[in-house]
Parts: sequence; structure tokens; C-alpha cells
Amino acid sequence: MKILVSLAVLLGGALPAVALDIHHVAENTYALVGSLDQRAPENLGNNATFGVVVTSEGVVLIDAGGSWLGAMEIDALIDEITDQPVVIVINSGGQDHRWISNDYWQQQGAQIIASTAAVADQQARGSLQMTVLNALIGDKLAGTSPVYADTTFDSDYDFTLGGVDFEIRHIAQAHTPGDSFIWLPATRTVFTGDIVYVDRILGIGDQSHSGTWIDVFEEIAALNPIHLVPGHGPATTMEHATADTYDYLVNLRAKMGAYIDDGGDIIDSVNVDQSAFSYLANFDRLAKRNAQQVFTEMEWE
Repeated sequence: MKILVSLAVLLGGALPAVALDIHHVAENTYALVGSLDQRAPENLGNNATFGVVVTSEGVVLIDAGGSWLGAMEIDALIDEITDQPVVIVINSGGQDHRWISNDYWQQQGAQIIASTAAVADQQARGSLQMTVLNALIGDKLAGTSPVYADTTFDSDYDFTLGGVDFEIRHIAQAHTPGDSFIWLPATRTVFTGDIVYVDRILGIGDQSHSGTWIDVFEEIAALNPIHLVPGHGPATTMEHATADTYDYLVNLRAKMGAYIDDGGDIIDSVNVDQSAFSYLANFDRLAKRNAQQVFTEMEWE
């Protein structure tokens, strides 16, 4: 915690209150659950869910954090769970809070793992992500310097640490081009990164593909996990994940397909009915944007 306090002094004030909650998921397995809201100084860019797996040979962290200070917050919370150091960090994709704090963990001696497609996405969008983060969290971005994984893979990467088996799978483009899920067969736990959102509407951007996103989700469902840690929201069940992510994608694509077949254009595509999912956080902010993006994807399919 000394480094946390020192950097707070360097920034000229106290750090925000911790914006992540520790949830126990399974044996030696935890979720650090962040806000469903936008990135903000109060959450240090950590408006997402992160994974922690404790082994006898060190901690595996799923996703690096949304800023250097955000990584420090994650590190301090891990200290509340275990005395073991973080030795491996897995970037589950190319969204900023999945990787932008890699530098912090590399300086602690951790190995960073990501799919080749995720690293390409990070390199393509990193400068823009830093610009947006600067606008959203301001001086809480201090110290953040984007660096990339030192271990990459195309589709599959398996390793064992402290007797715990980890299986990382990159199937296809989902929320971002390089999204991967991490499967722990011993506890039937899956960390999905941004492939799954619960309790908030997912975001479909020009870096996404809603069609192959469905395919990737089906690969996760085929594992029949007992514990599912999403990229946004608390640890949950496959049923909840299906309702809030899979069903949303399938519904929107079905409605948009019918709309396109009837001769609809992109301007009015925002009015395609998504009301069945209006219970999800951020619905009003993202639903229409999602509709236009799916129209763009499907227009020439």
C-alpha cells in the first residue's frame, strides 16, 4: 500500500475510494467487480470485472486494469486476498481496461499473455483509448503507459501454475477482435472478459461483430460452466449470462434482419424494438448505437 499512498501524494490528493468489490467465486477464485457506469475518476477506469486465481506458485490475474492507478487498486485488493504475488496477467481482449495497465504488472515481474488478435487491436486502438481515458478520468491516468503482452497465441494457450490448469481460447471476434475466454476445468469456472455482460447492456462498436459474438458465446455455453465471471457485472450463472448477452444479440439480429428484408435504412434502424432488454443498465445510452452497428454488419450479409 505504500506505493499507493506515495502516488496519491504525487498527484496532489487522496486516491478515490476503492471502486471494486471482492466476490468469492470458487476455491481460490475471485471476481473483482466494478461499476456498471462509464469510466470516471472515481473508478480509475476500472468499470469492469476482473478475475483473480490464487495458486501455490502465485496469482493469475485476468485483465490488467483501466489505468496505472487502477492496476494499483487491483493489486491492493489482491493483497487482501493473499500474500502471493501476481505472476501472470491474461488480457482477455482489446478493450482498455483489459490491457492498458500491462506496464504496471510487467514492472512487478508478471508475464502478460494475450491473443495475437488482441495485441493487434490494442496497437490499432491504443492511442485513441488513451485519449478517451484522458478525457474521462483526467489526472487519474497519470503513470499509464501502454505496453503489450510478451506471450501471444493465435487460438489456444494452456498452462498449469501451482497445480491449477488454465485453458485460454480465442474463437473469433466478439466485443473486440481478440476476445478470449479462460476456462478452469477443475472448478468448472470460466472468465469471459467482454464476451459476456450481465445487468448492463453490452456495447456493439465498429471493433465488434455481433454474428461471430454469438458463435463465441455458444462455445462458452458448451463447456457447461458452474461459475461464470463476466466482463461486466457480478459472477453469475449460464442462465443469467444467456438472458443478458446471448438473447440480446440473437434478438437484435433477428429484428434487424427482418427490418432489412423489409427495405429499412440505417437512419430508422435505431427504432428497431429492443424494449425487452430495457431493464439493462445503460440501455438508453447504447441501444440505438448498437442497432446502427448491427445494421451496418448485416446490410451486406
